[in-house]
Amino acid sequence: MSSQRSAVAVAVYGVLVDGGRLLLMRRAGSGYRDGQLSLPAGHLDGGEDAVSGMIRELREELDIVADPASCKLALTMHRAPEGAGDREYVDLFFLVERWRGVPTIAEPHKCEELIWVDRHQLPWDVVDYVAAALRSIDARQPMALHGWRP
Repeated sequence: MSSQRSAVAVAVYGVLVDGGRLLLMRRAGSGYRDGQLSLPAGHLDGGEDAVSGMIRELREELDIVADPASCKLALTMHRAPEGAGDREYVDLFFLVERWRGVPTIAEPHKCEELIWVDRHQLPWDVVDYVAAALRSIDARQPMALHGWRP
């Protein structure tokens, strides 16, 4: 076991729910998981709380304004580094049930498609840890681990 302190990145994810559907975005142009479906998400900026970061990301990526009271933490995921030189992550997944505006692609250089899907029948090409997180949320598990060796 290492005694070295971990440098952990924090990311926020918006699970926009409309009835039995949820909104997914097809990633593009970032060099990370391009072509796969994911949730609107991003890193926290320094000096902002997690809810404010989530609201900012939704505004930047989807051009919507989320109601802070409707951003409910549904899952915390602790994710192992994916490869050499990568960081481990703490991912905060928020259920978002109320917002103003119509979700649109506000960053076309990062997203090529928005699709509403049945939240219980995810497409095959959802980012693996995002799919695992959505399954954990459906199972009402507040914490999940991903990528760690037993």
